[in-house]
Amino acid sequence: MALQAAGRRSLVDTVVDALRSQLAAGEWPVGSRIPTEHALAEQLQVGRNTVREAVRVLVHAGMLRSRQGEGTFVVSTADPGDIMRGVQRAGIRDVLELRIALEAEAARLAALRHEPADLARMRAALDAQAGFADAEGQPHAENLELYADHDIAFHMAVVEAAHNAALTATYGWFSSSVREALVTALDDGAMPRVSHGDHRAVVDAIAAGDPEAAERATRALLEKPKRAVEALLAAR
Repeated sequence: MALQAAGRRSLVDTVVDALRSQLAAGEWPVGSRIPTEHALAEQLQVGRNTVREAVRVLVHAGMLRSRQGEGTFVVSTADPGDIMRGVQRAGIRDVLELRIALEAEAARLAALRHEPADLARMRAALDAQAGFADAEGQPHAENLELYADHDIAFHMAVVEAAHNAALTATYGWFSSSVREALVTALDDGAMPRVSHGDHRAVVDAIAAGDPEAAERATRALLEKPKRAVEALLAAR
């Protein structure tokens, strides 16, 4: 199936539309891995760079998610753009409240359903995050974005360990808002410091197969910044 750019539309846009249509048609179900760049380039008769850029667009849109060394997986077969735009306008407190609702349940399920690879991804994300922090575990000012990326990778790994496709898709749509709120909080001296011990407590509870402890640890981790935001709002 050869594709041609129409008018002022770029070939990347055309490939994005083609992939979005295949996703909407259910060609690749949620949780499945899409074909390789090489296979898609041959199918659509375009260059691999064009496919790579189109896939990046759909990853950013929350329809796909890339895992290093594993491939690209389907998060949603519907474009969540409208949902994302609404959530991105929400305040940090709203984001934290929704995070608690989603992540506490994800951690509880992860304690019951996780696999060894899930724990490895959580620990790898925390180890990578530590590389962008100072001796006290706090991010260097010039590394806030990278520090936030690894934090999101950790929380996404927890959600994925629940092995619930709907939960993973919902959190995938929401993750850009989580990152935006996190970067804002990290740059705000009035917000509490990030506790790596609290993050490790979540992993430990999941690894121990204790759903109640995993849920409690996740709530404890996220309640701290939520209380700080509420205090700041009350002082306005």
